[in-house]
Amino acid sequence: MSPANPSTALGGILSRIAAAAKAAGREPDDVTLVAVSKMQPWEAIEPILLAGQTVFGENRVQEAEQRWAARREGLALRLIGPLQTNKVKDALSLFDVIETVDRPKLARILADEIQCAGRSPGLYVQVNTGEESQKAGVAPLDADGFIAACRSEYGLAIEGLMCVPPADQPPAMHFALLAKIAARNGLTKLSMGMSGDFETAIRFGATSVRVGSALFGARTSTQPASA
Repeated sequence: MSPANPSTALGGILSRIAAAAKAAGREPDDVTLVAVSKMQPWEAIEPILLAGQTVFGENRVQEAEQRWAARREGLALRLIGPLQTNKVKDALSLFDVIETVDRPKLARILADEIQCAGRSPGLYVQVNTGEESQKAGVAPLDADGFIAACRSEYGLAIEGLMCVPPADQPPAMHFALLAKIAARNGLTKLSMGMSGDFETAIRFGATSVRVGSALFGARTSTQPASA
């Protein structure tokens, strides 16, 4: 079920972000709202866009191309779902940020395609903080080595980290872990926090939060979250 008034829903989320940032001694502008438009029909997305939201998150390259290719101007698009290596070239041409760098093969292909394209989006390493077998992301103990390899072996300018905590665990400890990994690797951008826990994520240093259902209502689609 979608919110009755998308503009009101957007304003409410932005107010909550601002309040959480202030409570944490931070500036509201330090936190970017990423509206998670994956699997949403255009009639649900358009009111949010018209209400002033310009940053959107997508899970699948092909779906994002179909939705945004003709509406790209003035927007910032983020890939927040797993990226298949055969979709890297398309992803580079569409997204401003890729948040799901998580394995050496993907890092190598990204490096090659970035060199060919002559441009690079912002790149985040996804960390599987809960070490869940069904989720993408590098294990926490492997994160330092992978970040170092991305920088030294592949020449990738990693600028942040992303995580999706386990649904059945308190998110705070996962946000704290991600922040700790970021700090010791000199990274200042943290994509963490979703509809149910973004205020907690802001308290632990999130610089972007990914909000879907609180803006658009619950999705009815069961499409797989693959890119």
